[in-house]
Amino acid sequence: MDCLEAIKTRRSVRRYRPDMIPEQDLLEILNAGRLAPTAGNFQPWEFIIARDRETIAAIRDASYERQELLATPPVVIAVCADPKRSEYYGERGMTYFCILDCAIATQNMLLAAHALGYGGCWVGGFSEKKVRKVLGIPDNIRVVSLMPLGKLAEGEPWDPPKRELKDILHWDKW
Repeated sequence: MDCLEAIKTRRSVRRYRPDMIPEQDLLEILNAGRLAPTAGNFQPWEFIIARDRETIAAIRDASYERQELLATPPVVIAVCADPKRSEYYGERGMTYFCILDCAIATQNMLLAAHALGYGGCWVGGFSEKKVRKVLGIPDNIRVVSLMPLGKLAEGEPWDPPKRELKDILHWDKW
């Protein structure tokens, strides 16, 4: 699947089959995150791969309203930022650039998963403190996103309406 096709056809998947993702495919997905662009090439990310059912259940308990999409995935990736790696850019680097960098890595991994035939979803609704505790993440590290991954359980994912390009463009000025 080419890049534009992956961008146009990727959708958030919320129900997964229990089949484990083969390690080679998982490493390919993680490598796509590693290859994401970053401010100053400081690469502030760390990825934690949860495959243990009890750990995934504890991550779900740390999500807001025990999100259903964390009930069935065979894998959940926690994308974390080490703000210290972006300190070259001062406060903005440590509070903004490192988060954006991890957001880009998350999107790269979602697109790679889709291209390999897996579904995923970006999860931001969670208690960072609780996820940090479940996964043993140090206090100085930010949890940016959780990403459940797996084979789609049933049917096609919802294709939400998107704003028209003509409605969001501003040429030269607002």
